[in-house]
Amino acid sequence: MRIAYITAGAAGMYCGSCMHDNTLAAALQSLGHDCVLVPTYTPLRTDEPDVSVRRVFFSGLGIYLEQKYPRLRNMPSLLRRWLSSPTLLRLISRFSLSVRPEELGDLTVSMLRGSEGNQRQDVLDLVAWLSDELRPDVVVLTNILIAALTPVLKERLPIPVLCTLQGDDIYLDWLPEKHRQECFTLIRNLAPHIDGYLTTSDYYAAFMADYLGLPRERITVVYPGLNLAGFDGVSAEHSDERQAVTIGYLARVCPEKGLHNLVEAFSLLQRRSGLPPLRLKVAGYCGNRDKSYLRELQVRALRENWADCFEVVGEVTHAGKVSFLRSLDVFSVPTTYREPKGLYLLEAWSCGVPAVQPQHGSFPELIARTGGGLLVPPGDASALAEGLEELIRNPDRRHQMGQQAQAEVRRFFHARRMAQDMLQVLERYVKSSSPSAKTA
Repeated sequence: MRIAYITAGAAGMYCGSCMHDNTLAAALQSLGHDCVLVPTYTPLRTDEPDVSVRRVFFSGLGIYLEQKYPRLRNMPSLLRRWLSSPTLLRLISRFSLSVRPEELGDLTVSMLRGSEGNQRQDVLDLVAWLSDELRPDVVVLTNILIAALTPVLKERLPIPVLCTLQGDDIYLDWLPEKHRQECFTLIRNLAPHIDGYLTTSDYYAAFMADYLGLPRERITVVYPGLNLAGFDGVSAEHSDERQAVTIGYLARVCPEKGLHNLVEAFSLLQRRSGLPPLRLKVAGYCGNRDKSYLRELQVRALRENWADCFEVVGEVTHAGKVSFLRSLDVFSVPTTYREPKGLYLLEAWSCGVPAVQPQHGSFPELIARTGGGLLVPPGDASALAEGLEELIRNPDRRHQMGQQAQAEVRRFFHARRMAQDMLQVLERYVKSSSPSAKTA
């Protein structure tokens, strides 16, 4: 089967959706299928081998300029190709430019208008490449915001088009109200052209059905999985009650991921008696927008005299990630939003590290399936501290939880199973769209 898997790059940072899509595409390829991973906006950045094509559609720079400057909407093809250069886009991504929500609101509305928007030529270029050169059996779009090419594509290539939902609400909720409502209208207008939807948890399927007004039965859950090649045989070196206990965080450093909640909980733990020495280790990308946020947390640790227990590692490679996770005893990313995937949890569990997470999003579902941690009320630093304390004081329990979750990740949450489940879904849609199925 030839699969066009169209994903969205996230500029210069590691992105959970990009990493999920890259892992899935690589696993589909390993099963013998021609899965072509196609970046949009920017090239992908992953900590595993990048399997995407060396071409970027809907160049983030190009579509922004087309939105701002009407004269550029009919730019020469040579200039369009230059603005889509992966080298140029990677260079620009290093600067972490900040764009106001109002500007992105106008751009998002225009993108959702597809061939009737300001990025019409970008839509036509991608549709022409898909229909004339790639000619896939099925197209998978990895977010609803790039789905506006579907009506034009289906006029040229009558094949199934599926859309993955994996965090679209977070972006839409960030937009100004007037733009968000217009986006909802445009998305609902696109729904009849999309054959089905995919997502990564039962929670998110139900949530997005309500959020976008979609029938729940049109959304299929394919649970995420990891490429375990770098994790095989790895198990965390757990501390006992006499040694320092290390609490870890591995995610983008930003308010949405809730690092401030973890810092507040750690501060509360520092005041409690009878605990072993504690350390807090943080790893992950921190963009220019969030550097002041991180500095405030570091200043707090300094002011409260526990800065020597607070280590910020920054971005890590795949090997560095495994080494980081092995150094932890307990894991937590206490997000303020409802997480649809939770890949960082699977990574921690693959190293045998239990977690304490907010009781929202996909976390209850994942912890119920793995037994890999505790749930606490969202946004409650005191409750988070109590959950962490329970595992800090019970090394045998946290070791048991970590081992149980590690076994479940290796049994179920791996890339091959994810790819096999995805293939079953895609084959069903391809078969139902064949001429023989339509005439039966």
